[in-house]
Order: sequence, then C-alpha cells, then structure tokens
Amino acid sequence: MPAPQAQIWRPGKGLRMVEWFQELSPAVQALLGGGFTWFITALGASLVVVTGRMSAPLLDAMLGFAAGVMLAASVWSLILPAIELVESAGRPGWIPAAIGILLGAAFLRLADFLLPHLHLGGAKEEAEGVQTAWRRTTLLVLAITLHNVPEGLAVGVAFGAAAEGIATGAGGATLASAIALTIGIALQNLPEGIAVAMPLRREGVRPLIAFWYGQLSAAVEPIAAVIGATAVLVIQPILPYALAFAAGAMIFVVVEELIPESQRGRHTDLATSGTITGFIVMMILDVALG
Repeated sequence: MPAPQAQIWRPGKGLRMVEWFQELSPAVQALLGGGFTWFITALGASLVVVTGRMSAPLLDAMLGFAAGVMLAASVWSLILPAIELVESAGRPGWIPAAIGILLGAAFLRLADFLLPHLHLGGAKEEAEGVQTAWRRTTLLVLAITLHNVPEGLAVGVAFGAAAEGIATGAGGATLASAIALTIGIALQNLPEGIAVAMPLRREGVRPLIAFWYGQLSAAVEPIAAVIGATAVLVIQPILPYALAFAAGAMIFVVVEELIPESQRGRHTDLATSGTITGFIVMMILDVALG
C-alpha cells in the first residue's frame, strides 16, 4: 500500500526548510544553533548510560580532533571574516582582528583566574581560581562550562555577522559560514560531553547524574549564542572585534585545555593526528559551505 502523500519526502520540502530558517531573526537562528551544539554535547554525555568506560586512545584522538576543529573555526569562520569585513570598508583589517583576539584571550585568562574550576584529569588540589570548598564534580563541570562560553558566543556572533553582511552587502560573513561553524562546534562538542561524563562515572557517580552534569556543561551555549548575536546587531561597529574576540577565546581554550588534555596520556601521536584531521574537516566545511 503506498505511503500517505504527507509522508513522501520531496526536495521542495528541504528548500522550504532552508527558506524558513533564513527568515528567522539572527537571535533565533543563534538560539537554534546553540541549542544544536548543546544537544550534541548531551548526545556525547549520554554514552555514560550505556558504558562507564571509554577507550583512552579514542578519547585522546577525539579531544585532539576537537582542538583542530576549534583552531580552523577560529581562522576561517571568525578571524578571516573579521579582516574582510574591515577591509571592505577600506581600513586595515588586521587592527581589530589583533585587538579582538587579545581581548578574547584576556577575558578567558581572567575568568580562569577568578572562577574556581578543575581541568580534566587533575586532582582537586590542582584546582584553579579562588579557593573554595566546592566538590570536585562541581569544579570539573565549571571548567567545561567556562570554556563553552566562547563557543556559544562564536555561534551567535557568526549569525549576527551573517545578518549584517546580508543587510549591508559587506563580504566575509554568510549564513552558510555560520551554519558551517555551528556544525563544526557541534562535532567537537561530542567528545567534550564524553570527557565530562565518563570521569564522573568512573568516580562512582550514578550514570544519570553523570549524564546530567555532562550535558549541563554546554547549557550555557544557547544563552551565549543569543547574547553574541544580539550584541553585534545592536552595536554594529563592534562586529569585527566580536568575531576576533570569540576566536581569541576559542584559541585560548585549545592551547590551555584541549591540547594538553589530549597529550596527557601515552597516545600523543594519535592525538596529534586527531588535531590535524579536525583542522582539515573544519576547513573543508567552512570553505565548501561558506
């Protein structure tokens, strides 16, 4: 018996979905993009319900992959559009890019200094930030949450930049590149969800509680995405600085957290190969889609 007409997929349906998404406001696009990256983090964390262990070589490779994705996203999706946006107005593009990168890295360094948190694999005595009696679990989740803020900002700023580029005709930022950035960040969020939930499970935390903490670490991303998109639309001159700011914060996370963690074990070559693979995948995504 043939399927009901309403259930038959037609290419026009996909086109209508794209048109529907394009008609949404940048803030709503950013909210959906941040929600998607949050969902992928939760998907990674959900593996803790099925198994309490993850192959160390695989996890190191996945963390390396996440680092490569973030590095490439910082360059192709954020820094280069920031430079092109300024140069299209006849001004030196490297100035706001350099300032934004420095401000983004400084912001994360200040947050690292002030907010109590603990890096993956570290003992509680190695916690950074102000002294606190908070539990190790809380400190671990805070570390990942802190480093998810720039990812959410990057998604929001990218959608805001796309809207500004469409409205003014300025080059360097498109809706396709914003979607590519969102996909890239979602890809690298998968191992982050695993990396939070699995250590908690090994420490005796119940599977559902470990999953809850794993997905909670990325709950900030939709909020940060909306803030990023709204900020660049309300204060349009900050757009190139905002793009570079998000890039600087993401690069800080890669150098300070992801790469050291991926190289902590005895699988350094595998982790390095993962970084290169992630960089290439994100570069292809951005160039092909953007």
